[in-house]
Amino acid sequence: MRLPWKSLDMMRCLRKRSTIPFLIFLITFLLFLNLYIEDGYVLEENRRQVRETSVHPLSSDRYVHTFRDLSNFSGDINVTYRYLAGTPLNRKKFLTIGLSSVKRRRGNYLLETIKSIFDQSSYEELNEIVVVVHLAEFDLVWCENLVQEITRKFGHHIIAGRLLVIQAPEVFYPSLEGLKRNYNDSDDRVRFRSKQNVDYAFLLNFCTNLSHYYMMLEDDVRCSRNFLTALKKVITSREGSYWVMLEFSKLGYIGKLYHSKDLPRLAHFLLMFYQEMPCDWLLIHFRGLLAQKDVIRFKPSLFQHMGYYSSYKGAENKLKDDDFEEDALDLPDNPPARLYTNIKVFENYEATKAYSSMDEYFWGKPPSTGDFFVVVLNKPSKISQIKIITGSDDRQKDFLHHGALEVGEKLVGTKKGEQCSSYITLGEFQKGKIEVPDVDHKIAFEIECVRIVVTSSQKEWLIIRSISLWTTQPLNP
Repeated sequence: MRLPWKSLDMMRCLRKRSTIPFLIFLITFLLFLNLYIEDGYVLEENRRQVRETSVHPLSSDRYVHTFRDLSNFSGDINVTYRYLAGTPLNRKKFLTIGLSSVKRRRGNYLLETIKSIFDQSSYEELNEIVVVVHLAEFDLVWCENLVQEITRKFGHHIIAGRLLVIQAPEVFYPSLEGLKRNYNDSDDRVRFRSKQNVDYAFLLNFCTNLSHYYMMLEDDVRCSRNFLTALKKVITSREGSYWVMLEFSKLGYIGKLYHSKDLPRLAHFLLMFYQEMPCDWLLIHFRGLLAQKDVIRFKPSLFQHMGYYSSYKGAENKLKDDDFEEDALDLPDNPPARLYTNIKVFENYEATKAYSSMDEYFWGKPPSTGDFFVVVLNKPSKISQIKIITGSDDRQKDFLHHGALEVGEKLVGTKKGEQCSSYITLGEFQKGKIEVPDVDHKIAFEIECVRIVVTSSQKEWLIIRSISLWTTQPLNP
């Protein structure tokens, strides 16, 4: 009688073993089903919450999930601004320059910053910009006194529609009490940086429809001469490439350029995470969310920090941008082009990096006689000057030891990419460099190709640090 019981026990054991995997599968299925249903609810809830952001004070905890779909954040934030000086014009400008300013314990650099913007711009450039100052200070007496001073010094710019002074009333701000103490910051520090995020968000929101591009500056900055012309050259050189933020200073929230169409999303983003981290850190996350992985920063820097005392408790702040140049007008035009080379490229140091205004370069393995590196312009152009630098301070032997510079016309397609069928030599490289002025006086045709030709093999690798082209205005027929 013991064998049947033993057999029955074995059957029960087998049933238990077969039931456990089934239960695991069932639980897993139900969890995924619940997540799917919940995710659908979240997406619908996102739409409702986005509508509510214009009515209720924002909390980063509450809205952390609403940023899954960045396209939802395309509307303005419902803020009623005070116009303290000036009113917006109906015509869209090329560039809005935004400044946010608060009362400082020591020093005030706002007036100097505004003066630098206007003084360093030509009359033609002034007609293409509008400066918006957000006085993000709740001390109304201080604001009134400062506005009087701004009006007295810059009244003609206000009348011309080039300068606006605004304020977002305190009632529209989210709570600045009981904030998260991330990074072990003091309560005062957390409150300061959290409010600063909201200050910038309200400024961005106001500036959305004023121009095609937006530049963020701080209120203690001086500008290089004709910085707008330099900006336009860079924007032109980036035609056809994707970017979210271009940087013209390596410091803080200075010299950061955006498409105005992205300002609503950036404003919502800063509001959503206002208490999480400083604004310059948030900008890195925003750029990444919009699929710009790398920093795109240009040299020389067009803006310099000049303040000595910080807006936070008057602390000393001696930061300087050592890449700043007072006169940066001589930036190359570098018209849009395609680049080709038969030199073997090392890792990701591709050809386009030699033609960029950024701090990067082309790096290839040892070239042989006859190897080439060619810039094919998208449109034939009159070029006034060409300057090419090879090698670097870190790798001083990796320069072009023997090479020639050529320009060409009559573009044709080849197995190795596009080339011109006719070339003229402009000169030979000397110690890895060549600079040819007055090219338009030496070459009668409009140039389609600029080519570097290796005239003798070398054992060293090759760095092409920069290819700079300056164009002339087209001649009138």
